[in-house]
Amino acid sequence: INDGKLDHKIKSYEVKINNLTLNMYTDLGVFSKDYLDYGTRVLLETVELNDKQKTVIDMGCGYGPIGIYIGKAYPDKHVYLFDVNERAVDMALKNQVENAVENTNISVSNLFDQVNVKADVILTNPPIRAGKQTVFKLYEDAYSNLNDGGVLYVVIQKKQGAPSSVSHLSSIFGECEVIEKKKGYWILFARK
Repeated sequence: INDGKLDHKIKSYEVKINNLTLNMYTDLGVFSKDYLDYGTRVLLETVELNDKQKTVIDMGCGYGPIGIYIGKAYPDKHVYLFDVNERAVDMALKNQVENAVENTNISVSNLFDQVNVKADVILTNPPIRAGKQTVFKLYEDAYSNLNDGGVLYVVIQKKQGAPSSVSHLSSIFGECEVIEKKKGYWILFARK
């Protein structure tokens, strides 16, 4: 996507999730640039974090709706956002400032390659278009980057392979629950 030839067309939209309103800047070449992806909304409406969960990773953050929402909703957490797409990361940095979120750390990483923190919670709307191998590697790396007792939340469409994700996550974590289903989107939950 990011070969330097793609034009920029920066725009923004406002979105209300639960009781929070965010203003999100987007650009060409980023996922779901015109509105909040429905799967992301279902994920954010489902996730509830507790006081013991201090460190959160948003893997494949795009322009940042998941991590920035979590950062704003839970100011006591440390939230790390990673994406392989530099343009998306630039937008996430802009959105961090725009939404006055100060407990986020945003950087470029191909999956967990540049990640050197262990998390209590990992959230992901995985990069389905990158293929099953990439998504499954994300799950395996997520397990390695979780603290004991840490949890992984995944949103995935049934038709994009939710059942195979459930079985792969079960093989890694020992168990994977489907904690929500809405309009073909499944929220998967696994604990290390």
